[in-house]
Amino acid sequence: MKILAGDVGGTNTRLAVFDTGGKMEALAAQTYSSQQYTSLRDILRLFLGTCKADFQGAAFGIAGPVLNGVGRVTNLPWKIKRDQLARDIGIPQAWLLNDLEANAWGLAALDRQDLHALHPGRENARGNCSIISAGTGLGEAGLFWDGKHHRPFASEGGHSDFSPASEIEIALLQYLQQRYGHVSWEMVVSGMGLINIHDFLCIYRQEKAPQWLLDAMFSSDSAAVISRAAQEGKCPICTEALNLFMRLYGREAGNHALKIMATGGVYIGGGIAPKILGQLQDSAFLEAFFSKGSMEALMRDMPVTVILNENTALYGAALYTAAQMNRR
Repeated sequence: MKILAGDVGGTNTRLAVFDTGGKMEALAAQTYSSQQYTSLRDILRLFLGTCKADFQGAAFGIAGPVLNGVGRVTNLPWKIKRDQLARDIGIPQAWLLNDLEANAWGLAALDRQDLHALHPGRENARGNCSIISAGTGLGEAGLFWDGKHHRPFASEGGHSDFSPASEIEIALLQYLQQRYGHVSWEMVVSGMGLINIHDFLCIYRQEKAPQWLLDAMFSSDSAAVISRAAQEGKCPICTEALNLFMRLYGREAGNHALKIMATGGVYIGGGIAPKILGQLQDSAFLEAFFSKGSMEALMRDMPVTVILNENTALYGAALYTAAQMNRR
């Protein structure tokens, strides 16, 4: 049975074909720059024009809220209707789900080499799980443990209010309030968030960004440039920005885990984590994750794992499709 799976983000849209009868391997796959297209339908028509298959179903992980079969991509002006999309591309049935919910579904398809343990936690840990992913935006989801199985559910926790915990973070909040009004965790823990932190620190420290850095940011992915300059020790402000980013990422990962009692483990996904694995292994991220006052012992019992496989959401969309079709 052939299934079409999609991972629709603000930066990239990934599409792949899977056969549910075998191992979770893509028979065909393609990545598109989301911002170069006006709709998901346009991308799908391109992909399907080069990939002829008799699809039985499809599912798409959407980087934004999905309600009643309608998804809105938070960082793109895309409104996606499930039923209309299925008709437009000629597929019998299609489903939409939040992209982090798709990632949660995809965990079941990962092998040991797809994961990197940051913190072992308690041996044979059981219970709910949390997944948080910083990339273009900040996604959060959970997996409810029903006693036998984990059942993924969506969340838009990345858009909850950012809460500072130090003098410099209060100054960061004030800077972002003047710039944006509402300040969410996504505005500090994401690619955009790293840029925001860097720009703030230049003002806070009364330092000018070096011209070579500005030139590189102009011609490439600004967040990646800042991160690379920090890791190579080329720019003190970049280093401070990445360090602050790591603390904030760890704290919000802990916040989300604590709110859903993720005693079964915490997964760090998204495009950023594998690129800063060395920094995640340093003390700042985990110290911020553990630092929950009287709940610190509970936090230390939670295993913390980085997802290395960028196709996890695609796997999840395929597994979700198969699960929905098996119910019918």
